[in-house]
Amino acid sequence: MTDPLAAQSLLFVEDQPLLRMETEYLLSEQGFEVISASNGIEGLAELERDATRFRILVTDVQLGDGPTGWEVARRARGLVPAMPVVYVTGDNTDEWAANGVPGSVLISKPFVAAQLITAIATLLNQATTPGIVLTHSA
Repeated sequence: MTDPLAAQSLLFVEDQPLLRMETEYLLSEQGFEVISASNGIEGLAELERDATRFRILVTDVQLGDGPTGWEVARRARGLVPAMPVVYVTGDNTDEWAANGVPGSVLISKPFVAAQLITAIATLLNQATTPGIVLTHSA
């Protein structure tokens, strides 16, 4: 069995520079090629450039002015219907059921590295396992 985290391109959308930099490093250390966006506009632009290059999207929900993480994820799914999505948020957990895409995972800030890596690995494993139907996770 191949490592689901090996050599994967990931789109990471986060408006907080320090958190973005720390998480980019963490994900790079796990073998991901990380493409980062500092807001929803940049995230959407990366998706429009070529969404198929990304195996997974990790996005903050609140991204300052412009599109939210909810909107970025919906566009990602419009372009690549099976794109796994991990949301990270400090205060929007109650909105996930209404706004999150099916098959996504939500992690509350602050989070530890293991939570993020586990969420990513779980979604990537589900995406590559025949017969698994993705639904909202709690």
